[in-house]
Amino acid sequence: MEKIMTQAQQQADCSKILFAIQDTLDLISGKWKIKVISVLLYGKKNFTDLQRQIDGLGAKMLSKELQDLEINGLITRTVNATKPVTVTYELTAYGHTLEPIIQALADWGTEHRHKIKVGEL
Repeated sequence: MEKIMTQAQQQADCSKILFAIQDTLDLISGKWKIKVISVLLYGKKNFTDLQRQIDGLGAKMLSKELQDLEINGLITRTVNATKPVTVTYELTAYGHTLEPIIQALADWGTEHRHKIKVGEL
């Protein structure tokens, strides 16, 4: 009986982990969100700076991604009282909690690229 309980607990734990992973992927998935977050890890940026730093990202898509990230509490949008009016974006404290995840992805990607380059894969 104990073994069955252990398997049931393992399945429950696995399900919790899978739900948590799916929640994370739903929040940061897509071609651009992780790139936007990665750029903002280096400090606040305005719209044009973000667009320049991320090759291939159009204004309409950047606007949508920024809106999604703001709605989910990962970034803040600040309208500056300048002439002309400027808007800056920066990660919230909550957004900064993604830094170790993004760093782990970058480290893994660097290692994977190296393995391909030297023919290990």
